[in-house]
Amino acid sequence: MLNLESKDDILMVGLWGQGGIGKTTLGRAIFNDISKPFDGSSFLANVREKSKDGMGLVTLQEQLLNDILLPPTRLVVSDVARGKSLIPLRLRDKRVLVILDDVEDVEQLCALAGKANWFGSGSRILITTRDRHLLTPTIDRDRVYVHEVKALEDGEARALLSKHAFPTYKKLESRTDLLDGFPNHAKGLPLALEVLGSLLCGTTEDVWESILKRLSMTPNEKINNVLKVSYDGLEKNEREIFLHVACFFKGQAREYTERVLDGCDLQTAAGFDTLIKRSMIRIEYGNLQMHDLIQSMGMHMVEQEFDDPGRRSRLGLYEDVLEVLSRDMGDCAVTAIVLELPKPTEMCIRPAAFTKMRKLRLLVVRNISFQSPVSLPNQLRCLGWAECSPWIPEFSSGPNKLVVLDIHGGRIEGEPKKIEVSGEPRQFEDFQNLKHISFHECKSLVCSPDLFGIPNLEELEFQHCYNLVEAHESIAYHDKLRVLKIHECSEFSIFPMLKSKSLQLLSIANCEKFERFPDIPHELKGLKELNLEGTAIKELPPSIEYLVSLQRMSIRRCMNLESLPSSIYKLQNLEELKILYCPRGLTLPAISSIGLESPYYNILIPGVEMPEWVLPFEGDSISFMASEDLYRKFLGLTLCFVFCGDYSDEGEALLEIEPHVNGKSRGTLQKSFLYLYSDHIYLEYTVPFNLFGEVDFGQTEGSYVQFSIRVEIEDIVEKQGFRIICKPLEDDLKIEIQDKQLMDLALLKEVDLESTYSKVEISESTDLEAESSLAHKDYSNEADPQEDLQDCQMSTEEHSQRVVSKRNQELILTRGMRTKTTWTSNSIGRDEYGGVGLQLLLSE
Repeated sequence: MLNLESKDDILMVGLWGQGGIGKTTLGRAIFNDISKPFDGSSFLANVREKSKDGMGLVTLQEQLLNDILLPPTRLVVSDVARGKSLIPLRLRDKRVLVILDDVEDVEQLCALAGKANWFGSGSRILITTRDRHLLTPTIDRDRVYVHEVKALEDGEARALLSKHAFPTYKKLESRTDLLDGFPNHAKGLPLALEVLGSLLCGTTEDVWESILKRLSMTPNEKINNVLKVSYDGLEKNEREIFLHVACFFKGQAREYTERVLDGCDLQTAAGFDTLIKRSMIRIEYGNLQMHDLIQSMGMHMVEQEFDDPGRRSRLGLYEDVLEVLSRDMGDCAVTAIVLELPKPTEMCIRPAAFTKMRKLRLLVVRNISFQSPVSLPNQLRCLGWAECSPWIPEFSSGPNKLVVLDIHGGRIEGEPKKIEVSGEPRQFEDFQNLKHISFHECKSLVCSPDLFGIPNLEELEFQHCYNLVEAHESIAYHDKLRVLKIHECSEFSIFPMLKSKSLQLLSIANCEKFERFPDIPHELKGLKELNLEGTAIKELPPSIEYLVSLQRMSIRRCMNLESLPSSIYKLQNLEELKILYCPRGLTLPAISSIGLESPYYNILIPGVEMPEWVLPFEGDSISFMASEDLYRKFLGLTLCFVFCGDYSDEGEALLEIEPHVNGKSRGTLQKSFLYLYSDHIYLEYTVPFNLFGEVDFGQTEGSYVQFSIRVEIEDIVEKQGFRIICKPLEDDLKIEIQDKQLMDLALLKEVDLESTYSKVEISESTDLEAESSLAHKDYSNEADPQEDLQDCQMSTEEHSQRVVSKRNQELILTRGMRTKTTWTSNSIGRDEYGGVGLQLLLSE
C-alpha cells in the first residue's frame, strides 16, 4: 500500500482500528524501518492527548517542522493558522515520512497534514486513528487509503503473551488451560496481552489461576482505562446506544436492535455509524458484534454506577431484577431491563411491581412466568414478551407511549382487537404511538389485528403462527404501513386486495396454503420488494405491472407456479428477479422491449463448468499492460467462479476485488452474496471505469499502463476464470500487442456490435417448457459450455431490450444507457427438486 518504489506520488494511509489493537506500535515499527531514505521524517505521538490544551496543535506543528528541517535554531509557530501556511511553504519540496499518531478530530488532521501537496513528491503520510470517519475524503483533503489493523491470530497472541510473561510462561507448558485462557480472554488484543503478560511475569502457577479467575469476573483496570478513551469521546446518544449494545444486544440482528432502540427515542442509525467508525462495534452478517474486552468495559461501567441495582440504568441479571421488583421502591432509576433466561423460571412479584419504574423505557423478558397478570408503566416504549406467562400484560392508565410490541408465544384468542389497560380491555387505538408489532408462535391467532386504529404502524410481522388464516382488510388501506411479513404460517390463505400506497416490503414466505396473490387495482409507487417464496401460488395477476417501483422479486420454490404474465416485463425498475426451484412446466412469456439502466451485472446459474469463452486463472491476481488505444477498446471485464463443496444449506460468500493502476491501489470493492448450494456458476461483469476509474495515459512513460486485479473469495470456489470483452481489434493494434508483449491476446474476446445488434427480432413463441430440449437435457451428466453460455456482449444502442428465444434457448439481458451489457445463456439447469432454476441478479 505504501508503494515505496514510487517517488512520484504522495500517499496518505490511515491505520484504523480499536484502542489497544496495535496501531501506534505498527506505525512506530514502520517509521523505524523505512525512514532513512526520506529527506526528513517525524513521528508525532499522542496527537489526541497533546491537542487538548490551547497551544497543543501549535506545539505539534513546531515539532513537525523542526523534526524534518533540523534547523540550527528551533523554528517557532505563532498560531495554528500560521503553521498551516508554514508547513507547505517549507516542506512542499521535500520527500518526507510523517506519522500522525492517535488522531481523533478533523481539525487535528487539517492542522498537520491538510493536503497531500503540502509535502514533496514521494512523501508518505500515515495516520493512526480509532475513527474511520476522519479518513474519508473531503473537499479540502485528498483521498486517504485505509488499512484496518485487526486482532492477532491465536499463534501470534500466544507468542506475544509468552514474550511478556517469560520465563514463567515456559515453566507452565503443561498447563494448556492457563496458557490458552489468557489469550482467549484478550481475544487477540495486543494491549491486553502485553498488560497481562507483564502482570504474570515472575509469578507462580497458583497466581495465574487466581488472576484468570478474577478476570472472568472483573476486567483489568489498566486495559479498561485505555479502551474507555473511545467511550469518553462519544456524544450522549452514542453513549446510550453503546451501553445498550454492550449490556444486551451483542450478537443480535442490527435490524432488530435498531428498531428497539429507535423506539426508545435514540437516533440509532447515526449512532451505529459513529460506533462503527470508532471501532467500538462492527457488523458481521447483519449482526452486532464487539470485542469482548470492549463489551466488558461497557458492562463494568454500568455495574460501577451504584452498588444498589435499583439506582443503575440497566439490569440484566435475574437476581438484580428480582431484588428491585420485590421491594418497596422510591425513585427507581432503571431505564432498561433485558432478562432472557435459558429455561422457564417463575418470578414471584406483586402485580404492580413494574409500575413504580417510572423511567423504564425498555423491557424484554423471556421464559419468565408470573402468578398473575402484571401491570406495566405507561412510559414504556418497547416491550418484548417471549415465552412468558400465557397472557399479555396490562398497562397503566393514561396516555400510552408504547412504540414496539413483540409478542412471542402469547395466548391471543381469535382476532386480537383488544389489549389490557388497567385491568380493562381497550381497543388498539389507545396505543397511538405503536410503530412495530411482531407476533411469533401465537398459535391461537387466526386473523391479523384490525389496524384502522393504529395510525402510526410501520411494521407488522407474523412468524410461526400456525393457525393464522387471514390478513385483516385494514392492511390494504393502512396509510403508514411499510413492512409486512407473514412467514411460516401453514394455514394462511386469505390476503386482501393490495391498495396500500406506503407498503415497501411485502413478504409472504413458506405459507403452504397461500394460493392466490390478490389483484392490484391501481399503480402502487411504494412497493420495492416482493417475496413469495415457498407459497402455493399458481400464477401472478396481470396487474403485477402496477407495482411500478418494484426492484426485487423472489418466487423461489413455488412448486405450483404454472406461468408468469407478460406484464412482468413492464416493471421498469426491477433489478433482481429470483425464479429458483420452480416446476419444469413453468413457462416464460414473450419478452417485450423495456428500458433498464447501470453498467454492472451478475448472474448465478446451476452448473459445474465455466463457459468456454472464460479463461481460467490460478492464484489470486490478474495482470496486463494496455496502451490507450487498446484500453479504449475495452467494453467490460468478466469474472467467473464455480462454487463446489460439501455444504448443503444457503450461506453467504464474500467477494473482494482490489484493482491497481501502475501498482497503485484503487481501493477494495466488496460484495456479499448468497451462494445456493454447491455446483453453481457465478458471473460478475462490470465496465472498466467501475474498477479503475479515470486513467491518465498522458502521465505515463511510454503510454502503457499496468493494470492488475486482486481477487479474494472464500474457499468454496473450485474454479475461477476471467475475460476482457472488447470491440474488434485492428490488425496494427494486434501487432502492437504481440510486438510489445502488452498482454495475451487470448484474454480478449472481440464483439462485433454492429452485426450483432443492427437488427433484433423478438420471437413470438418464447416458452421454456418441459417438452423443450432444454428441459429434457441432463446437465448433471453432460455439459456443453459453448451452448451453456454462448456469449457475453455489449450494445451501444440507446434503446434497451430483453429477448428470450425458444429456437436456441438463449437469454439475453440488455440494459440501456450509453452502454449496455448482454449475457447470452441457456444454462438454466435442473435443481434437486427436478425443476428449472434461474436467478437473474440485476443489482446496481
